[in-house]
Amino acid sequence: MFMGEYRHSLDSKNRLIIPSRFRDELGETFVVTKGLDGCLYVYTLNQWELICEQLKQLPYTKKAVRQYKRHLMSKASECNLDNQGRFPLPKNLLEISGIEKKCVVIGADDHLEIWAEDQWEAYDLEANESFEDAAEALTELLEHGA
Repeated sequence: MFMGEYRHSLDSKNRLIIPSRFRDELGETFVVTKGLDGCLYVYTLNQWELICEQLKQLPYTKKAVRQYKRHLMSKASECNLDNQGRFPLPKNLLEISGIEKKCVVIGADDHLEIWAEDQWEAYDLEANESFEDAAEALTELLEHGA
């Protein structure tokens, strides 16, 4: 399980250091793709394969399925850590996420998220203000068998 928040900066070659705490679980090769809410998602190869299998179960006749699948897969990039725990963020993903230099890497249970620092701070502030309401809504979902 990935958890925690770590602040880093891209180097001159747009490489990002993966926090050492995440490296063993992530592995040397992983997938980075467009995420939701303006961030990038980072998946282990095993988790990525599970996602691909789940996507295959969705009906391709539905426009939303085709659109989501195409967008997610076309933005995905297989990445490798170097011996210092860094990897280059692909240019298209930098543009999508708005990451220029400073970023935040967060653990999000089964994946990592990479955020532009200013976007993370704005999102975190907004989420913090509604944290208790979200907890209550999630409890109701669990009680009623979402």
